[in-house]
Amino acid sequence: MHNFTFFQRVSKAFRNHDSHIKLLLLCTTVTVSGGGLLAYGDAVAASEAALVTEKKKVVVLGTGWAGTSFLKNLNNPKYDVHVVSPRNYFTFTPLLPSVTCGTVEARSIVEPIRNIFRKKKGDIQFSEAECLKIDAANRKIYCRTNISDNENEFVVDYDYLIIAVGANVNTFNTPGVVENCHFLKEVEDAQKIRRTVIDCFERASLPGLSEEERKRVLHFAIVGGGPTGVEFAASLHDFVTEDLVKLYPGIKDLVKITLLEAGDHILSMFDKRITAFAEDKFRRDGIDVKTGSMVVKVSEKEISTKSLKNGGEIATIPYGMAVWSTGIGTRPFVKDFMTQIGQINRRAVATDEWLRVEGTDNVYALGDCATINQRKVMEDISAIFKKADTDNSGKLTVKEFQAALEDICERYPQVELYLKSNHMHNIADLLKESKGDVQKESIELNIEELKTLLSKVDSQMKFLPATAQVASQQGTYLAKCFNRMEECEKNPEGPLRYRGEGRHRFKPFRYRHLGQFAPLGGEQTAAQLPGDWVSIGQSSQWLWYSVYASKQVSWRTRALVVTDWTRRFIFGRDSSQI
Repeated sequence: MHNFTFFQRVSKAFRNHDSHIKLLLLCTTVTVSGGGLLAYGDAVAASEAALVTEKKKVVVLGTGWAGTSFLKNLNNPKYDVHVVSPRNYFTFTPLLPSVTCGTVEARSIVEPIRNIFRKKKGDIQFSEAECLKIDAANRKIYCRTNISDNENEFVVDYDYLIIAVGANVNTFNTPGVVENCHFLKEVEDAQKIRRTVIDCFERASLPGLSEEERKRVLHFAIVGGGPTGVEFAASLHDFVTEDLVKLYPGIKDLVKITLLEAGDHILSMFDKRITAFAEDKFRRDGIDVKTGSMVVKVSEKEISTKSLKNGGEIATIPYGMAVWSTGIGTRPFVKDFMTQIGQINRRAVATDEWLRVEGTDNVYALGDCATINQRKVMEDISAIFKKADTDNSGKLTVKEFQAALEDICERYPQVELYLKSNHMHNIADLLKESKGDVQKESIELNIEELKTLLSKVDSQMKFLPATAQVASQQGTYLAKCFNRMEECEKNPEGPLRYRGEGRHRFKPFRYRHLGQFAPLGGEQTAAQLPGDWVSIGQSSQWLWYSVYASKQVSWRTRALVVTDWTRRFIFGRDSSQI
């Protein structure tokens, strides 16, 4: 009975403490079977070691929209993930203009990156450091941390590298921009702008200044008529007219806001109706919109512009604060990496439709630092014809083309866009247009006729915009690919390989545009949504509130942002310099 109880206890211990099985086996080896259990214990240890070594190391550079979206959606515990970024938080960048004017507090739009992945499956490590160099040949990255002014360099190995570092501001080598202009890319930028705005009002209130000097100090110049520049100009106008005029009544009439844009219109990426409304509203609000004005130099107190409309006339504009919000540039270590892999003289890293960097097998790039190099139909037209011509007749029938249609549209999205833009429902309509009004069953094309037919398809190819929406969708897509990597290796689900055998592992990335907003101040926002639907006014402003609240990465930031908006409605914006 005592022996039976003993074995019951041993069995229970094995079940409850399986992690200590090797130790127990080792201790009982001598007394039980002279080595038999030791061999079993070693086998268990070897198998467990094999499981550990099977983990692939994934290094993620960046904690912006793309990197954070990847981390949030990665659910496969078989990866050892190492995140490297100089910022240990994620920033909800669309609300940065609101931070500049005290509408929203900086802490309300940032979320510690460790909070995001602490409940995730698998091993995730974070290092607060910047990447200095990528060694693609040896699968290493070289990093440096500057925590507490203590520089420390280290090296990280990887099996897969995901570059999601965003982009720098592009100054177009304009003299004086870096030294004299503010940027609006990070939380620190927004906080600095906020302090500078209040500084300008305080300086203009000091005794002894001439009226001309007060006007200069209170002249706010914004370079760039894109969404960021327009929203900041609108936010600043509301801040001045609704809050600061009450605190600085003696200088309220000296304030001026100027928006400089080199193109013919502001918000050129939006519908023309939105562009026209925004320009008209800004003029009514007293915001000076100067289109066709290219900035050529920025000094400490003046901006020099060149008119692109009046024969290149040079003009100078005195200013108190200048914000540069136009263009994106490549980070230095990304440029060096592009040189290593033969991508020279490019604005961003070129990837294929699966976000894999061209010229590499295990490096992916997404977000503002990358651009998808969509393959052209005409480059593969011969291979497409050969795959579709299943009976090898040298002619392509409607039935054969229809059978290949799904794979063609999935591999080359410009084909589907071309059909939609020409109001065609399927390939049969395309063939009918070429051959005339005949029975579709009798339509046949040889390869030369197919080339002529699809010669205009590639004109539908477009580069994706550098927006948070694109980066977020790319991060989600890539995480899903990594979650199903092993499954899709065995059972590929992508389109046919027209220049090879079998199918691609995954379906290529397809961006789904969900619309875009342009806050114009005065509780009015312009919204351009899918289906060519345009809405302008207060109803769109409330839609903007609901969308931006729901898109927060945590309930904490969601609650803080809504609280800040409520506080602003009741008490006004915060005009302190803290």
